[in-house]
Amino acid sequence: MGLARRLYRGEINVDFVGKWRLWYSLSGILLLISIAGLLVNGLNLGVEFRGGTVFSFKSEQATVQQVREAVLNEGAHQAIVQSAGTNGWRVTTESLPENTREQVQSQIAKDFNTPVGQVSVQAIGPSWGGEVSQKAWIGLGVFMLAIILYLSMAFEPKMAMSAIVALIHDLVITAGIYAWSGFEVTPATLLGFLTILGYSLYDAVVVFDMIKEVTAKLGHTSKMTYSMAANNALNHTLIRSLNTSLVAILPVAAILFIGTTLLGAGTLKDLSLALFVGMIVGTYSSLCVATPLLVTLKEREPKYQAIARRLASTGSGKGPKGSKSAAVAKG
Repeated sequence: MGLARRLYRGEINVDFVGKWRLWYSLSGILLLISIAGLLVNGLNLGVEFRGGTVFSFKSEQATVQQVREAVLNEGAHQAIVQSAGTNGWRVTTESLPENTREQVQSQIAKDFNTPVGQVSVQAIGPSWGGEVSQKAWIGLGVFMLAIILYLSMAFEPKMAMSAIVALIHDLVITAGIYAWSGFEVTPATLLGFLTILGYSLYDAVVVFDMIKEVTAKLGHTSKMTYSMAANNALNHTLIRSLNTSLVAILPVAAILFIGTTLLGAGTLKDLSLALFVGMIVGTYSSLCVATPLLVTLKEREPKYQAIARRLASTGSGKGPKGSKSAAVAKG
């Protein structure tokens, strides 16, 4: 509690920039794990993308195993069973011919004492799923292009590049968690991905605006290197970033853990997982990926190398905990 109080009072100066090796290593490990998940497991695309048949009904006594057996026994080869709200069930299979769909519908009604008319059947063709996938990729591409154009106009190229790398970092890690968890990727998931891109961008813009303001004053007589100035700017926005993230994450966590686990709102988990993971990773990347990467690029410029050498020769180029801030440039 004492540490948290000091942090919120701004009494602690965290050396984010000086620990760039730690952040790069951590991000590298997370990216490798995420890419491995995408290669080994792949994304569990929902029926909206790959096509198939969806059966929905209500039953108080049904279990996952009973529902799966009722569907498989009538000719389906795959069956993904999910609870959908109070006493609700949703079964997704491969695309089935009309007669097989009717047999499965009748069997579900018989096994779970439900009128046939209350067992809804939705057939989604693969061509429609392919169209949805194409539109999803187009939407993601347009959104990324808009972000790149905005960053290019708002910031200098190195800032824009650092922010874009952080966005890609967030997307890959979130997608990797989906691959390892086996959660279905639905249109709601894509909405979550687009939302976290916007959230991550907002966080990076807040941090970079402060860095741009502080580092604009650096000159030949400055008493701070670019690393030190960027780290100070980051600490000035730290509480704002943490507060914004906490306020945003709490309701999403409620949807993910309480809504889907206790209340059975299974249709919300696709969106809430993307938001929950993306917000945490987005906050981390804006503090520990985008800014250290920016500093790594900027400290290589002759102007800032000269400042770092001058301060190092006078013994003034020390970071928050005595580590030389010019280490980023040397690394």
